[in-house]
Amino acid sequence: MAGALSEASGSFVVHATSTQSQIDQTQKDKNALQQQLQQEQQNIQTLEGEQNQLMKELNQLNTERQKVLDNLADLEAKIHAKEDEISEALKALEEAKATEQWQKDTMEAQVRCMYERKDDSYLKLLISSGSMAKMLNMAYYIERVMAYDKLQLESFIAIRQQIEVEEAKLQEEKNQLQVLQALAEDERNKLSKLIADTQSSIAKYKDQLEAAEKKALEFEKAIREKENTLAQLKIKLAQEMAFSQAAQNATWRDISQVSFAENDLYLLANLIYCEAGGEPYVGQLAVGAVVINRVLSSKFPDTVAGVIYQKNQFAPVASGRLDLAMAANKATVSCYKAAEEAMKGITNVGTCVFFRTPIPGLTGIQIGGHIFY
Repeated sequence: MAGALSEASGSFVVHATSTQSQIDQTQKDKNALQQQLQQEQQNIQTLEGEQNQLMKELNQLNTERQKVLDNLADLEAKIHAKEDEISEALKALEEAKATEQWQKDTMEAQVRCMYERKDDSYLKLLISSGSMAKMLNMAYYIERVMAYDKLQLESFIAIRQQIEVEEAKLQEEKNQLQVLQALAEDERNKLSKLIADTQSSIAKYKDQLEAAEKKALEFEKAIREKENTLAQLKIKLAQEMAFSQAAQNATWRDISQVSFAENDLYLLANLIYCEAGGEPYVGQLAVGAVVINRVLSSKFPDTVAGVIYQKNQFAPVASGRLDLAMAANKATVSCYKAAEEAMKGITNVGTCVFFRTPIPGLTGIQIGGHIFY
């Protein structure tokens, strides 16, 4: 027999329970654990779904990042190519400038040679040619040479100008590529941050999943323990029912054959208080009668103390509430009266040796909120 303590109207009301009530409570606990397990399993499914979605997003982000990286590589290759073209253009420009300068220096040297030298002036060269025809031929030759040099110089100047234009064009293209590269790099950094954030979220969900799975395992373990307890309690209930039947057929002493100890009244009154303190007097007397019936039956100990302190029979004993009640003598006047009458052999439950709160299928004598059997 066990006891469950509740509070009503400012006073403690104690309801007696039995192995069956323990079975009921254990079943409720098991059902609650199963509900918690189902909730945790749903939580796991939700977390797994969210984690899978994040994995898809991560894969997409990685694909996009790879495209950006490929674009960056392509841009860098184009920039390097433009740099090579600019380098070649600069080299050609320097060569054109050098050729231009050489041509200019050559023409200046020819002019100085023709007009500034005392022994070999342009005029002297013409006079020394001899005949008019030779002089004219020499003049024509000199003119042709100068015209060629001038043409070459103009050509080199045009080439140099074209190279400068090409260089400027290449530089502009390079600048545009560098702008695109900067944009691509910025996009890569953004994607890298998104990927890092997504990976962090996935790790977070992983931790939550591990915690949820750990909880689910704990619930499963608790459910198995409850199932084991249920099996044991059902065996115990069957034994109690069989024991109660056997007690009816056992040898019974008369109340006159019982020798009560000095402290028995005090002990029984406080047990009645713990088990049925909130019940009407008839209910308190019935609890006292069950204790005395056990004393009278050969199936139980033959003393009040032996019956009350028999292992696993009265919950207030195991929980320590009986000791607390006795320390303060919590038993009321009606509890003492019920104990006295029970110790005189008065019973309103016949030879019943168990009691509990009503449950479907249990028959017996119902008094107040209890069934006696």
